[in-house]
Amino acid sequence: MERVWLQHYPPGVPARVDNTVFPNLVDFLEDSFSRFRDREAYVCMDQAVSYGEVDQASAALGAWLQAHGIKPGDRVAVMLPNVLQYPVAVAAILRIGGVVVNVNPLYSARELQFQLQDSGARAIIILENFSATLERVLPEVGIEHIIVASIGDMFEFPKDALVNFLLRHVRKMVPAWRLPGHVRYDHAVALGRNMTLSSPPILGSDLAVLQYTGGTTGRSKGAMLQHSALLATVLAIDEWCKPVQAKMKSVDRYNVVCALPLYHIFAFVTALVSVRFGSCAILIPNPRDIGATIKALRHRKLHVFPGVNTLFNALLNHPEFASLDFSELGVTLSGGMAAQEPVARRWLAATGCPMAEAYGLTEIGCAATSNRFDLLEFTGTVGIPLPGIDACILDDAGGELPAGAVGEVALRGAQMMAGYWNRPDETAKIMAPGGWMRTGDIGSIDASGYLRILDRKKDMIIVSGFNVFPSELEEVVAAHPGVLECAAIGVPDEHSGEAVALYVVRKDPALDEAALRAFCADQLTGYKRPREINFCESLPKSNVGKILRRELREERVQCCLSSIEAK
Repeated sequence: MERVWLQHYPPGVPARVDNTVFPNLVDFLEDSFSRFRDREAYVCMDQAVSYGEVDQASAALGAWLQAHGIKPGDRVAVMLPNVLQYPVAVAAILRIGGVVVNVNPLYSARELQFQLQDSGARAIIILENFSATLERVLPEVGIEHIIVASIGDMFEFPKDALVNFLLRHVRKMVPAWRLPGHVRYDHAVALGRNMTLSSPPILGSDLAVLQYTGGTTGRSKGAMLQHSALLATVLAIDEWCKPVQAKMKSVDRYNVVCALPLYHIFAFVTALVSVRFGSCAILIPNPRDIGATIKALRHRKLHVFPGVNTLFNALLNHPEFASLDFSELGVTLSGGMAAQEPVARRWLAATGCPMAEAYGLTEIGCAATSNRFDLLEFTGTVGIPLPGIDACILDDAGGELPAGAVGEVALRGAQMMAGYWNRPDETAKIMAPGGWMRTGDIGSIDASGYLRILDRKKDMIIVSGFNVFPSELEEVVAAHPGVLECAAIGVPDEHSGEAVALYVVRKDPALDEAALRAFCADQLTGYKRPREINFCESLPKSNVGKILRRELREERVQCCLSSIEAK
């Protein structure tokens, strides 16, 4: 497809970026450590650390890992939420040529065992709150070194002791655990300060991060992200932000909200971009606690706010949301799931900053397309390809479709992963001729190059031969004032093949099925209307807040099986 989207690039933004400006991510990080040494880099629970402090702590931790036999190419698991130790751990691993294996701290023992075994991680850096899970699987995995952190480790005295005491003994958030041979994070850093960090040669083609996918269709897979690929992503976003930086020239440094988990690719790359700007990242350990999130953000001006639709919606519906300072907010970036127009409209009214929707996936190093950040209103598209990215729409046979046609979204560019870890068969499944990578998303690209995502291919509902995209139906239902959030899935139907089942969390307790059906009848054509409506207290969500239709389908299957067995 002709790269028509280049005509709509902001002035000065290049079609490609030179990702060889830095030979690797270590040089990239050390450049910011040097330039912004005295600036606040991260703040968590009102405790800030500077770029210089992250530099020193990561060098010490890296030296400790080297002294204990961790070599270039070795995988090191990081099982931490958004706490101050996370950026230190990542920088330490990269600086010794290691490979970061991001691990969701909320994993079950089964999920953790699989990821540690599959990655072959030799060491793990883990928060004590989750150490009991590691204890259960330790005999089955090849972990040789365990570094256990406590949230208060990097806080000043006496706050460090008070926070740890509160979490362990008052809130009971640290289950009993026993990990033979472990070392405490602060002890490892203290020992490392008396050691010398050796800087091994690191190529752009070397593996930097093993980022596991969500595993929506079975076992999760490790996407191999090289130093050069992540640099291409970060530098492309850097260029994309130049126009809004000019608009915000009165702001000398940015506060970036990090409510999304850093172990997810969206937040991981956002944090790298924050480092590029010398920004202060406000770390939110538990974004599900909306009240605590607002409290953490209340005393700072907010300049960049990445998030997902469910987070923005939850914030808007919290009574203390109005206490936040959005007077200098320049970028609101929505990704990870479809942004809904009713939420975007309310966000603009409340903050004065339009919501720019972007699109990406783990396999492309996070960001692939984005709306311009100087837009004035919500567009309903996910924007145009970022510098260095090509996009097209493919048919089932792998042929490219013309503008406006609906098919599978495909991408290619320097940002693309090297493949799935130890899974060449799975890598081959998503590759198409011409170097295109199939995304599994259904969408279309208009004549101007703007991409519109209709839905995941596997989530599409086919009613009597007609395609129903759940995201369209969900956006309509979400506009009802009595609806907090919703999800639609397909269920078997003997007459139409499939029918729509709608799951709704009420905002107005008085909302009933009849009222919602009447609303849908007014907004949707017949085959798109829900056959059944189910009200529920909550919806299953991923670690970043994305609603998991897959779990709703699985629950539905289990209910049907139980019903059959009962008969």
